[in-house]
Parts: sequence; C-alpha cells; structure tokens
Amino acid sequence: MKKTIKIIDLFAGIGGTRLGIEQAGKKLGYGVKCSFTSEIDKYAIKTYVKNFGNCNIYGDISQLKTKDIKNVIPNHDMLLAGFPCQPFSQAGHKKGFADTRGTLFFDIQRILEIKKPKMFLLENVKHLKGHDKGRTLKTILKVLRKNYYVPEPQVLSSKDFGIPQNRQRIFIVGFRSKDTNGTYLFPRPIKKKTRLGDVLIGKYENKYVISKKIWKSHIRRKKNNKKMGKGFGFGLFDKNSEYCNTISARYYKDGSEVLVSRGKNKEPRKLLPRECARLQGFPDNYKIPVSDTQAYKQFGNSVTVSVIKQICINMIKFSYEKDGLITENKQLDLQLA
Repeated sequence: MKKTIKIIDLFAGIGGTRLGIEQAGKKLGYGVKCSFTSEIDKYAIKTYVKNFGNCNIYGDISQLKTKDIKNVIPNHDMLLAGFPCQPFSQAGHKKGFADTRGTLFFDIQRILEIKKPKMFLLENVKHLKGHDKGRTLKTILKVLRKNYYVPEPQVLSSKDFGIPQNRQRIFIVGFRSKDTNGTYLFPRPIKKKTRLGDVLIGKYENKYVISKKIWKSHIRRKKNNKKMGKGFGFGLFDKNSEYCNTISARYYKDGSEVLVSRGKNKEPRKLLPRECARLQGFPDNYKIPVSDTQAYKQFGNSVTVSVIKQICINMIKFSYEKDGLITENKQLDLQLA
C-alpha cells in the first residue's frame, strides 16, 4: 500500500462521497481512513453506521466553536463535504447566504483555515453556478482561493460516468497552494453506453405500482402543464431508456420524476429503493436498514459514487503521484482500466 489518506466526511448523509474516495484509493493502491464524520439526520446516521461501522459521528458542526475546531477535528489530508444545497436549488427559494443553511459553507471555511488539509472536494446542485447571477459561487471561490489552488468548478452528469441517470451536480476541488505544481483536470466522460434496464430488478411488490387514480392524475397534470408552457410532469422510462431523470429526495411522495413502464395499458411503477441505490452507483452489498420513505430521501440526497470515484482518482494522482499531471489520454486510460 502506497499511503493512507486521512479524510473527514462533513454533511455526510449516507456516505456516498466517502465510498467514492475509498473506491478510488483502492484502485490506485492507497488506503483511506475516515477519522471524523458529521451528520444530523438520525436515519442517515443509522444507514451510515450500518455500512461503515461505529465511528466518530459529530452532530451539528455549526455549533462547534472556532476555538474548539483544533482539538475536536483531527488532522486530515482531505476534507469532503456535500454541503446542504437547499439555499441554492432551483426548486428552493434561492436565498443563498441569506438562508441560514447557506452559511454552513462558512463552517467548511473555518475548518480549512484552521486544519489546513492537503485537499478538499465539495459538491452541490448545478444551479449554484448561476445562483444570484454567479455572485454566490464567486464569493465561495474567493474564500477558498485565499489558501488553495481551486480550478474552475465543473458540472458533471452521472450519465457520462456509466450510470443511467441524468443527474448534474457541480464539483469544487482544491489543493493547498504551496503543494501545487501544475493544473488539475476533471475526469472526462467515459465512453460507455448506459441502459436503465441494467439497474432494474425483475421482481417487485404491487405496492410499488402506481394506482389508477394517481396515474390519471399524473397524465392530467402533465397535459395541463404542457398547455401552459410548463415542462413539469412525470417522466416515463423503460428498460431500453438510455437514462432516466434525476431522482430527488421527494421521490417517496409519488415517484413522478422517474416511473418505470410495465407495458401498454398498464400503470407504471416506482423505482425500488435498491434500484435508486444502483442509480447512485452504490454496490448491491450496501445495506439499506431504513424504511422505503427514508431510503428514497437518502439516495435522492446522496451523490453518485461512480462520479466521486473518478474525480478522486484524478485528485489522488495530482496530489501524490510524481506523474500527477494527468493528460487527456491518461485520464481516459485511468477510467477505462
């Protein structure tokens, strides 16, 4: 083993980002040790612990006083944070830093300034890029670039990395300025065809089938929205679909964003929790110890593990390998290997 990379996992959810860096480390021959995790949702914590074991899970880091950060948070090489996206989401109120949840970014800032890890990876909804005419992201980058080399953030889609879901997210990576020599390149899309059928499970219970009443309501709502020039409505897919819409945390309500066709003249069905896990790149041995409602929320809120893995492969190479300047061709070779 080349080296053990020490990480902290903030706003961890169910550990999708951690799983991605662990897979990247394994591929390149590096160990990964998580020494600190923060998460406040009790159901997400239940799933996290079930899969990663009992670990040091801290609650609300916004309540952690700046003077205590040095002693409470251990030294680490890499900070991971999918910081809460509601303030920047297109579906939310777009209050940004005016929303108290938006200021959670500054808790990341406090830790970076005090602990000075070698690198970091942040994830958020793609609309962060255009929020407040770009001023929100500009503020974030200005803060981060005081002590870190931060290349231009990139919006990447899961469908470009072997997962049949059109899920676009913005990723921000940073490397301690004094350690930087060269240019970091985000991973290129993998030239691999995707098919929804690859993640679907043949057998399912009737409870996942949409009722006739709800199905008629979906059809009527989509028809009315179309008349009013709105694009909102259900998304119907089958096993041959190249990819599906983005699954969201509200999927448990009616599943309308991704419905699976059961054939002509039959009501479609919702995705199964395990299918949602697969659409986020989680392996089938990943345990789901919570109710369907919580599972839908958790996978809808999570990251796509496969995308994180590819980003982290490039980050590890850039930070630790002598030939860390990854060329366009070398990127593709790494991803297809």
